Amino acid sequence: MSAEADRRYLTGALILIAGFMAIEVVIGFLAQSLALITDAGHMLTDAIAIVFALTAMRIAARPPRGGFTYGLKRAEIISAQLNGITLLLLAVYFIVEGVRRIVEPPEVAGLYVVVTGLAGIAVNLLAARLIAKANRRSLNVEGAYQHILNDLFAFIATTVAGAIVWLTGWGRADAIAALVVAALMLKAGWGLVRDAGRVFMEAAPAGMNPAEIGTRTAALDKVVEVHDLHIWEVTSGYPAMSAHILVQPGADCHAVRVAAERLVHDEYGIDHTTLQVDHAPADTLTIGATATEGHCADPHGPAHKPGPPAREAVS
Repeated sequence: MSAEADRRYLTGALILIAGFMAIEVVIGFLAQSLALITDAGHMLTDAIAIVFALTAMRIAARPPRGGFTYGLKRAEIISAQLNGITLLLLAVYFIVEGVRRIVEPPEVAGLYVVVTGLAGIAVNLLAARLIAKANRRSLNVEGAYQHILNDLFAFIATTVAGAIVWLTGWGRADAIAALVVAALMLKAGWGLVRDAGRVFMEAAPAGMNPAEIGTRTAALDKVVEVHDLHIWEVTSGYPAMSAHILVQPGADCHAVRVAAERLVHDEYGIDHTTLQVDHAPADTLTIGATATEGHCADPHGPAHKPGPPAREAVS
């Protein structure tokens, strides 16, 4: 899958989403349907996600330069954080407005809501099909795809609410559908803010246990101790690791480094590693002794030694 093909598919989906969003806002105000307006707000986040995916493809192709030794890869995380905050703020507004409309329901043109909802389902299905043809191994593309699917479910709820209003005249169904969409927005927004926050705080990738990795690295042949172990994400899907490894006197430091790199690559998918491998001082070989404090001026985190696998919970 070429990058040019990915951009073509994403651009096609963006045109569909942005065009229909503008139409939906107009119809939503004419029909007095909060559900349609919330759907349009959700589609705005879809369009933002696709725009960023297109931008990130170009940014990722630029080589690191100057002080940006990783390039501009973390721009994705800044965008995800802003996108998530926007989702949360919109959700709060629609929840307040939805509750108000449940108390005092306005006249809603149910037929307009049904027709627009059905059209929205069709547009989102087509947009999802276009994005599905792109390279979904890219987290940018996958994120945009999940946004579209989320919006599809919202349109289904809106269409059902419109049908209820049209057939029964129960106007509160529109407000209830808006609350359902707002709940979806809260879930998606919180997920984006949480995941982006983990990257900003240099946390290990979700599902990756540094204690387990440290213990398994320490269990390699000739390894005496592993300390100053750090695992973080440069950007989503780009884990990195650094560590200080002490080996037995006379051991082949290069061979140990290669074995450690192979372990974290094959078992944990970490491609970017910076490993310092040194021979352990003689007193470290004593049972129960540790070289962490004596060997490093400012050690961080626990020292890992050969032993049983760590049972620390994965956060």
